[in-house]
Amino acid sequence: MDSLIAAASRALRAGDAITALKHVALREEPPALALRGIAMAQLGDYPRARDLLRRAARGFGSQEALARARCSVAEAEVALAMRDLSRSARGLDSAVQALRARGDRVNAWHAKLIAIRRALLLGQIDAAAAALRALPMDALPPPLAASAHLAHAEVSLRRLRTQAAALALQQAQQAAGQAGIPALLAEVQDLQAALQRPAARRMQGTEPQRLRLAEVEALFDSASVIVDGCRRGVRVDGQWHALTRRPLLFDLLRELARAWPGDVERNALIGQVFRSWMPDETHRARLRVEIGRLRKLLAPHVRIEASPRGFQLQTQNEREVVVLLPPIDGDHSPLSASLLALLADGQPWSTSALTLAVGESQRTVQRALADLEAASQVRSIGRARAQRWLAAPLRGFTTILLLPAALPV
Repeated sequence: MDSLIAAASRALRAGDAITALKHVALREEPPALALRGIAMAQLGDYPRARDLLRRAARGFGSQEALARARCSVAEAEVALAMRDLSRSARGLDSAVQALRARGDRVNAWHAKLIAIRRALLLGQIDAAAAALRALPMDALPPPLAASAHLAHAEVSLRRLRTQAAALALQQAQQAAGQAGIPALLAEVQDLQAALQRPAARRMQGTEPQRLRLAEVEALFDSASVIVDGCRRGVRVDGQWHALTRRPLLFDLLRELARAWPGDVERNALIGQVFRSWMPDETHRARLRVEIGRLRKLLAPHVRIEASPRGFQLQTQNEREVVVLLPPIDGDHSPLSASLLALLADGQPWSTSALTLAVGESQRTVQRALADLEAASQVRSIGRARAQRWLAAPLRGFTTILLLPAALPV
């Protein structure tokens, strides 16, 4: 390794991409191509970075397996930054094995962290947590330790464990300070700010009360009956009843919960739930059927009693009924809310990557994106396979509770 390549490598390690490019910008040998690719990735030109890394991998040839594995790891990180989640994780696993076999533990750990970040984007929280437990946290160098603590903080936030997340962020800040990389420090500060931003709205009378993540956690730990509009379900005594695929039941429960401890008139329920403002006997019969299904779901913790006007909720031991709504305004479906939460990072996402992240069919995701685009909440750039979706970053609140698999269900 000559002096210019060594100097470029040190600059990249410190996060100084411009200085690295000054050393290797005009060189075409494989090590220089790899360093140029990493520098372009740090500057945000991901397509160019991926092209340079692929050229470098081809240039190293089959006899330099260690260098090829390092290029594969760098390319996987670029693909993650581009939100190209369609790549198989098997290639990254092969690179980890090659790096370990040749004694390059640091890059093997780095590859593991890339796989963990990919799992977090896909909502695979349990897999990410298990992979984090397998990392030797005390042996990681400061940059990797900061990334690992950040991943641990995000796992804790997705599971709504704010104290564990705050502790992990403190450790990430210390490690990022030791590494001296501004981008890492900025990422830690962004996640720390998410703890202080509103994460949900609690309906209290006619005025919503904005709650931070710690307040939502305290509410979930209480004895209250929680009708959760963020995840579309109801939480009673620590048990979660998902109603995502039963929208009529959820709408019915939400209207009854918002009126608690009072009742809701029958025709008002029919209008709000069935969207029919001229009810007849068929609507009333359908309402009785749905009320029966809801009674069966909530028993024995919550009862639905008939009143002279309509129906009302009654709880055991006079428990409070709380309605949580998403922090974003508007009546979004769970899929639309999850798409907005994923796009809130400001990165361009492909339709296929969004499909993998939310776990729905591509056609369903395309319809939801078209509706959001018609409402001017997202925009697309490019066409066909190059099409990407963008949304304005949502600065006023955190979307943790809207992300796929945000809570253990």
